[in-house]
Formats: sequence, C-alpha cells, structure tokens
Amino acid sequence: MAVNTTTSATSALASTTSSGNNPKGVLGKDDFMKLLLVQLQYQDPTAPMDTEKILTQTSQLAALESADNTKTALEKLAASLGNAQQFSTIAAIGKTADLGSDAISHDKGTKSTFEVYFSKAIEKGTVSITDANGKTIKTLNVGTNPAGVYQFTWDGTDESGNQASSAVYHVNAQYNDTNGVIQQTRLGAYPIESVRFDQGKTLVKVGSNYVPLDNIKEVY
Repeated sequence: MAVNTTTSATSALASTTSSGNNPKGVLGKDDFMKLLLVQLQYQDPTAPMDTEKILTQTSQLAALESADNTKTALEKLAASLGNAQQFSTIAAIGKTADLGSDAISHDKGTKSTFEVYFSKAIEKGTVSITDANGKTIKTLNVGTNPAGVYQFTWDGTDESGNQASSAVYHVNAQYNDTNGVIQQTRLGAYPIESVRFDQGKTLVKVGSNYVPLDNIKEVY
C-alpha cells in the first residue's frame, strides 16, 4: 500500500510543533528542514522521492534562509542608522530651533503665558500681541535685561482693559540692543540647550520645555 508522504510528513511535523512551541503558527527555515527530513522518512520505499524534487525543496530552503538573513541584516542596519541619526542631533546644541509658529491660543477671561528668546542684550523693547488681522491687542514692556529666554504673562486684556476674545494671537518683539541697534524676534524660535533620548524618541530642549524633534521646522 502506498503511503501519502506529504500528509504523513505534515502530520509528523504538526505533532512536534505544538501550539505551545509555536503559538503564532509561523513556519521558519528550521521547520521546513524538519518537514523535508520527515517527508524523506515517511516516503514510500517502492516509490522514493526523485532527486529533482529533493533539490527543488533544498533550493527553496536555501532561498528562505537567505531571505531571512537579509531581513535580519536590514533590521540591524535600520536600527544602526536610527541611532546615528539620534546622536547626530547633539551637533544642533547651541543652534536656534524654529517651531514654525508665533501663535498662541487664548481663552477669554484667562491668562496666557509664553516665552520669547532675545539673542542680544536688551536695552529696551516691547512684545506685541496681535490678532489675525495684524491689529495690536496688547503691548508688554521687555525692560533692560541680558540676552536669553524670558517668560511673559498676558492677563488677557486689550489696551483699553477689556477682555480679549477667545482666538489665536501672534507674539512678536522689537527691541534695542546695548549698541542701539533695533532687533526683532518672535515666539517659536529658541536656542537648543540640550538633547534627550526617551523610549526611542529624540527630544530637544527649547525654552523651558522638551519638544519632539519632529516639531522642529528649521535649525539655524
């Protein structure tokens, strides 16, 4: 009586690869080698598997192993490139990061706090809060201070003392440095003080906060 080698081999392999040993039900190159050996073991002695079929299955096994090795190498390369990209960010420390926006979202009846970076020492100057149409809603005095990042709190009122509406406002500053030269700056541009790596993510410190590197639009 002829033996169905494929069915017998598959059944034998299934008995050795239980759900406990292979919970995902995925066959790897070792499983295919076992399948080939079991197939040879259970073949019909009166009609053994021909050499061409064995060579075909062996070449398929070699191709599978080669693909698996290539996949592993690419994963290691991707991880290596990711680490290199992370650490290359350290070179940006001391440069200016632009978040791409000078806007704040304000709710009527509340205070809004924000930070502005001044690259030169300040002799005198003002911070202007404007609406979407460019109209100045409030002006804040900068004072005389060294260069650096300064925090401002807007009480939410306009120049007449009325509560400003809930809206998006823009923050820009104009000041004179100690040489009398007029300088301009705005919210959203800060020096990069440090870089932190947290759970595979790169964070940079701008102002008093750490923000994801993806939030940075430009470094100069």
